[in-house]
Amino acid sequence: MKSVLSASWCHRAADFRRAMDEGELAATAILDWKHPRVLGLVAEVRGSAETDRDLLITAHRLITTRVRPVYAMNDEQPVSRTLLLERGSCSQRLALLEAVARACGIASQVRGLLVDGRFWYTRFPRLRALIPHQVMLAWPEFQLDGRWVSVSELYGDLDTLQQGGGFVNAGGETLFDAVARTAVDWDGLTCSSCDLSGYVLADLGYFSSRDLLFRTHGQTLCLPVRITADIIMSRRAA
Repeated sequence: MKSVLSASWCHRAADFRRAMDEGELAATAILDWKHPRVLGLVAEVRGSAETDRDLLITAHRLITTRVRPVYAMNDEQPVSRTLLLERGSCSQRLALLEAVARACGIASQVRGLLVDGRFWYTRFPRLRALIPHQVMLAWPEFQLDGRWVSVSELYGDLDTLQQGGGFVNAGGETLFDAVARTAVDWDGLTCSSCDLSGYVLADLGYFSSRDLLFRTHGQTLCLPVRITADIIMSRRAA
């Protein structure tokens, strides 16, 4: 029994070292989980979770209530600042969820997706001309029970979640909120009402951090346009 436990511990230690080496647990410029403000949120989450999945669900719910959804444009904003402002875009709130995960020893990575700007037409019917042709999306995955699990399946498998009726990208619900209710399916694995694969222009693959994704492929908007747009949109409620 002792040798089995020792082997199991060594295996977990090796996984931990690999994740650290590849950046899947590391604090980064965006995921600055060592900041006291972020660690305060982590302490709240840890107090009521029994499993890693429970922990992430608790964190998701806390972020939903603590961080007001807005149309901020800076995907590289540190999560500690998002907490300070108490508002953030879908991407910024997903980053905060990642930061909490890493602080708790749960590795994360992101899948880079280029999404057709038409996906947002229903949300901005009068501003279609201003929506970029393609939008960079960093979609997180978490290592749970030895496998990578998309944030889309945090609350359950896609087959079960598809009963929620799909995400229409309108009203007050954002992608961050939608994963708690319905299948956010980027791969066409579910019913037609939940299938978002038709909006995916390119799958850029997996990155050990969203920092690396944006460093490699850039953000949706160039810096001058992003600064101007962020001033206007970062306070506008989603």
